[in-house]
Amino acid sequence: MTPVAGRVFDVNDAQLLRYSRHILLEDIGIEGQEKLLASRALVIGAGGLGSPVALYLGSAGVGHITVVDDDRVDQTNLQRQIAHTLERIGSPKAESVRTAIAAINPDVLVTPVVQRADDALLSRLVAQADVVLDCSDNFSTRHAINRACVAHGKPLVSGAAIRMDGQLSVYDTRDAANPCYACVFPEDADVEETRCATLGVFAPLVGIIGTMQAAEALKLLTGLGSRLTGQLLMLDARDMAFNRIGLGPNPQCAVCGHRHLQPS
Repeated sequence: MTPVAGRVFDVNDAQLLRYSRHILLEDIGIEGQEKLLASRALVIGAGGLGSPVALYLGSAGVGHITVVDDDRVDQTNLQRQIAHTLERIGSPKAESVRTAIAAINPDVLVTPVVQRADDALLSRLVAQADVVLDCSDNFSTRHAINRACVAHGKPLVSGAAIRMDGQLSVYDTRDAANPCYACVFPEDADVEETRCATLGVFAPLVGIIGTMQAAEALKLLTGLGSRLTGQLLMLDARDMAFNRIGLGPNPQCAVCGHRHLQPS
């Protein structure tokens, strides 16, 4: 048995078999798998990005996954939101994701929250999480998630996908040298909101970005860290071309700028 963050987990024989391919990895091993079993992940959004994120976190054995989404499964979702099925059209997406994870790994505790992710809810849920994954589709929610993560000192794995373009970054403000989401995309910036309902989205793109989000979260939870902290990874799926740019903190950031103030 290994204590992890105040919790003690014991990998049993069935789990040794289920997670054997993780345990064989030197970078994870049995200690890393025990960390995953003891971890709590918060997934905001159960759509195109949230589907692969939740399925891979669940299959990898993250012990407790909370999924927040106030929407219901629609037929137009099935082109890309792989956690949902025809039989679950009309069901809350968060509950549909719980069903999908249970079919793969019934040992994982999934808590669906069928509610819009407002400031009060996020403050409570982020405080309980070890890692937060932003799979939302609008800037107001993204900024609310970021504010809660900065306030509670929790790492944020943020993904986005629209048309043929995707992006991914990790914002971990536990280190003051790292930017938050608002440093890069200020809340008061004049940014045009784009939705896949009007512009479309390439079906595999959300799977690519969501799977990478899950990978970054698993690395953070097992102690491997993330080399995408302070980096923005962009994907042009037309050419399958990746581009990476460095990001720095903004001392004037309205959300995290106070971390950079020098004591008088």
